[in-house]
Amino acid sequence: MRALTWKGRRRVSVEEVPDPRIEEPTDAIVRITSTAICGSDLHLYELMGPYLDRGDILGHEAMGVVEEVGSAITSLRVGQRVVVPFNIACGHCWMCRHGLQSQCETTQVTEQGTGAALFGYTKLYGQVPGGQAELLRVPLADYNTIPVGVELPDERYLFLSDVLPTALQGVQYAHVPDGGTLVVLGLGAVGQFASRIARHQGLEVLAVDPVHERREMARRHGVAVCAPEQVAERVRELTGGRGADAVVDAVGLEAHGNPMVHAAHLALGSLPGAISRPVMDHMGLDRTAALLSAIDLVRRGGTVSISGVYAGEADPLPMKTMFDKQLTLRMGQCNVKRWVPQLVELVEDPADPLGTTDLTTHRVPLSEAPDMYRIFQRKEDGCIKVVLDPSL
Repeated sequence: MRALTWKGRRRVSVEEVPDPRIEEPTDAIVRITSTAICGSDLHLYELMGPYLDRGDILGHEAMGVVEEVGSAITSLRVGQRVVVPFNIACGHCWMCRHGLQSQCETTQVTEQGTGAALFGYTKLYGQVPGGQAELLRVPLADYNTIPVGVELPDERYLFLSDVLPTALQGVQYAHVPDGGTLVVLGLGAVGQFASRIARHQGLEVLAVDPVHERREMARRHGVAVCAPEQVAERVRELTGGRGADAVVDAVGLEAHGNPMVHAAHLALGSLPGAISRPVMDHMGLDRTAALLSAIDLVRRGGTVSISGVYAGEADPLPMKTMFDKQLTLRMGQCNVKRWVPQLVELVEDPADPLGTTDLTTHRVPLSEAPDMYRIFQRKEDGCIKVVLDPSL
């Protein structure tokens, strides 16, 4: 089969690789019909090379049709259309039963000290082959698939794999009071959906991004927007100077700012993994401009909800300010299966209230993935969300 493989920093390639096969009775093989490039894939493209091997298959947002099932599968059938959540969970351990599927005790990557295994996401999360490919092996497939209908286009369902539940979790973790004000930092896919979900819930939303095309997309869905240099004044105006009730950081470690940390990222990415991994494990730093902005913008007693991925172990935070402002922080990998039931009804609504069909800016053949990684990272050509089609 063809698959998108990692070759080195800012180098990925579509190559012929062996087809996946059933390895456990609980596996299924899914033929991928749509698979997206996520903003967190750019962390692998740019920074996380020390945790990758040449030839690793990337991608964790995928859907398709079941092609083969293991002997212990009970709820899936060949030919069924499914979405594949990005985290791999068992569904029956204590964590899963308490809605913390991203911490699944069955698939935790204990040798790395991390949570549940993820598709296509480095040694830190199990080094499981990802979904930017023609075929995907799905472990524990009865639980790690979301059966969907056949009438609607892929884009109505695809984002159930990651960005829609991640956005909903971000809004839920923000715990905005009725009639409250939410600021969303970053208008990539998660920020777009977080803004739309918050609006759908009746909240007052202000979304912030430096890129004009991203602000215009949010504006189409009734979201008030501004550039970063305007946000402090806008929040003061909206809240009488008090600050936002909550802020969702949908940016993470790819934030602009702190050129010294960016230079350190580039230097680490060029070193052999055996040298750079210990440094990143214990002394890694993120560019925290978005997080620091969130702490500044939120009101006293408010909540900062972190959906953007951070990976540093030595990030300095303004603890005096956070303590003095009595802030609550909520964060973490999304627990996809926790949120899917309430999202399916919305994505299947004929009115498409979350605008799932107005997110993809580029739908291209899988063969164009290397070019699209470059374009997406540089925010060129109005690129907000890329969907790859392995059938083309």
